[in-house]
Amino acid sequence: MRLVALPPDADGHIRAGLQIEPKPGWITYWREPGNNGIPPQITIVPQSGVTLDAISYPVPKYISRGKVEDIGYDAPVTLPLSLTASKAGPVAIDATAFIGICKDICIPFQAQLLLKFEAVAQSRPQEEMILRDAAARLPEAPTADFKVVAHAVSSDLKQLSLKITLPEAGGGTPDIVATGPSGYAFTKQTNIGRSGKAYSTDITIGKLPKNYDIRGKQWGVLVIDGTRAMETTLAFD
Repeated sequence: MRLVALPPDADGHIRAGLQIEPKPGWITYWREPGNNGIPPQITIVPQSGVTLDAISYPVPKYISRGKVEDIGYDAPVTLPLSLTASKAGPVAIDATAFIGICKDICIPFQAQLLLKFEAVAQSRPQEEMILRDAAARLPEAPTADFKVVAHAVSSDLKQLSLKITLPEAGGGTPDIVATGPSGYAFTKQTNIGRSGKAYSTDITIGKLPKNYDIRGKQWGVLVIDGTRAMETTLAFD
């Protein structure tokens, strides 16, 4: 793993990224990793004067190996980070990164990462390119030609029904990952229908926390159709 970053801008905002390069045959995980994975965790030392505002995740793969279902990356990936420096002058990003990597077994991996900036900013074209490429791999926001047009959950919380506008007409089945409460992701589709760009499906909801009340909650949904991917939230009344 490696930390890359650009110097703080005038408002203290820092564009950064955590580069993860698994060896061939190994995978690492998305924010909701599937059956047995470990989601990435990044902690910044509070005394450093730098705070972590957000982690973004490039489009992952749905990886099925027998009874094991993972959601992650089987190639090098950079997770974009949004940071803020609370003080002027020299800045040090002092971070701990904790991830899971998996091949035949899954292993937790941790690294201490330290990156310092001097008071005078310098051009960093290589870091600019890395972060630009990472941003280009993020899922897009909903648009008129690619969006969830309707959603509903069954009264027994066993099924999530979706109606989606896809960007291209065709006969394929997009990959869909619905993410409920933290630690829960659902991918199994049934009752699939596709007519041109109109797509409908039911996502099977597995086990949820005991006495889970979906009212007022927001879930996430990621739709991957060909070369495009869209991520949005679903609100439940």
